[in-house]
Amino acid sequence: MHVAGRIEDYALIGDMQTAALVCRDGTADWLCLPRFDSHAVFAGLLGSDEHGFWRIGPVHASGATPPPADRRRYRGDSLVLESEWDTPRGTVRVIDFMPPRDGAPQLIRIVEGVSGRVPMRSALRMRFSYGRVVPWVHTGADGRTVAVAGPDSVWFDTEAETYGKDLTTYADFTVAPGERVAFTISWEPSHKEPPALPEPEGALEATEDFWREWVEHCTYHGPYRDAVVRSLITLKALTYAPTGGIVAAPTTSLPEDIGGSRNWDYRFTWLRDAAITLSSLLRTGYREEARAWREWLLRAVAGDPENLQIMYGIAGERELGEAELSWLPGYEESGPVRIGNGAAGQLQLDVYGEVTEALHLAHMTGLARNDYASVLQLKLIQYLESHWDEPDEGIWEVRGPRRHFVHSKVMAWVAVDRTIKLIESGDVDGPLEKWRDLRDDIHRDVCEKGYDKERNTFTQSYGSKELDASLLLIPQMGFLPPDDKRVIGTIEAIQRELSTEDGFVLRYPTSGDDAGVDGLEGDEGAFLACSFWLADDLAMIGRVDEARKLFEKLLSLRNDLGLLAEEWDPRLQRQVGNFPQAFSHVPLIDTALRLTASSAFVG
Repeated sequence: MHVAGRIEDYALIGDMQTAALVCRDGTADWLCLPRFDSHAVFAGLLGSDEHGFWRIGPVHASGATPPPADRRRYRGDSLVLESEWDTPRGTVRVIDFMPPRDGAPQLIRIVEGVSGRVPMRSALRMRFSYGRVVPWVHTGADGRTVAVAGPDSVWFDTEAETYGKDLTTYADFTVAPGERVAFTISWEPSHKEPPALPEPEGALEATEDFWREWVEHCTYHGPYRDAVVRSLITLKALTYAPTGGIVAAPTTSLPEDIGGSRNWDYRFTWLRDAAITLSSLLRTGYREEARAWREWLLRAVAGDPENLQIMYGIAGERELGEAELSWLPGYEESGPVRIGNGAAGQLQLDVYGEVTEALHLAHMTGLARNDYASVLQLKLIQYLESHWDEPDEGIWEVRGPRRHFVHSKVMAWVAVDRTIKLIESGDVDGPLEKWRDLRDDIHRDVCEKGYDKERNTFTQSYGSKELDASLLLIPQMGFLPPDDKRVIGTIEAIQRELSTEDGFVLRYPTSGDDAGVDGLEGDEGAFLACSFWLADDLAMIGRVDEARKLFEKLLSLRNDLGLLAEEWDPRLQRQVGNFPQAFSHVPLIDTALRLTASSAFVG
């Protein structure tokens, strides 16, 4: 029986429409078909083998689960995974990938003999509807194996001889040096004709070519190029190619606290996460992704910016109702498992700032003008005129009472400031003086009500004493200059009060005894984005050596493939939260760019 590995034991493969997670022992434990937000075919990650998996590895003693691979890597700058096992009988390699889609979605696994003669086993257990539905598995008229349930069919193709046992499809075979045995699963709506027969070798070559050509557009060539490129590939993999939407992560309910209930579905497009992802892509040479996301945004918001949601489905869907899957016990018994996200209806005023900042950056980097994008920007500010001074749920989506969060007000200021710049450029017309006054009003309000003079720090919300790591964005957004004493005081206060023993940063204080500010029980790990923000701020105030040390310490938290989850648990010394997480890889890129640009950098 395979047990889900640590979160950092997983590798990501994907086709820019969905993604799979493959563990070190060769088990694909997570795959949703045909989209990121579709029902899972393999949900073992959140349960057990009973909920679906696909394992390929050397035959182990008594047919037990194979041991972890001795080595694994991505093939160059690609999303093609190679895992190698050294066994008493020889060495074997498994190549896993999902070709960029041109027809049915496919997960292809090629077993290659390296030395000796290695007995291998493929064990495929498909379970639809997140492990709840056992499909009808049979051999079709053309001799292909197919699993069918309701609207879904998954086709299994291989030249290896297969057999069924215990509601699982097996293949036992042996590979010698140079021999390759391919396996493919393909999804198709069950009412349609079977998908075309796969061509694994041609698909592998095409997949490698796609990623090699895509990476060639990267304009960053600094000392952290390997980390930056891997993060960019990860962000590209989280992009839903048909629409340009960007998911926050390809998983749901990986816990922020092992054994706790802080488990959320991240397979949607948060405007905030997508906007900052767009910014990183633009600054590293990827304008086509920026254009596609802008078009997605305009479609999602349509003619109704007054009812802007904080997140949408990857095609712009608005209804993201939250539900719990009672039959899944959760990752390491961390329940409940949730699908959908009830935070979609929250008021988060900072989103207006992130979206406007992304549109501003797109404009500044020469992205072809879109008149409706400019109209949208003006409409967003018209909404903020009468709503910026309201309490909201804030960047962290608290499920407690609304507050006047300082970060939300700062980002409202950013929205107005960037729109003023758009008007000043002459590209649009707007009430310039009126909005300059609005910008000054917001700035004054934050500095008077969100700043604690006695402690020389901004606070989480008006009238509170708590700190919040989102305050680290104040100098990065240009709200105040880095050398302002209030900025330096805030940075130092966060270092004192929100840092773990390892020097990483918590989002805000939580309590294990009561719900605290976020309305939730339990604790959480250090939020990785916040720690990158601290490194950025340290560089901005001239403490570049300290910033670089923190940044390189953060890089050491990545798994062996360069991937990061949402948080780091300092007690358990492991990654926690949904994985891989765009909100961790974006600030990694940003900090690398800032440190590289610093004249004080010593390579």
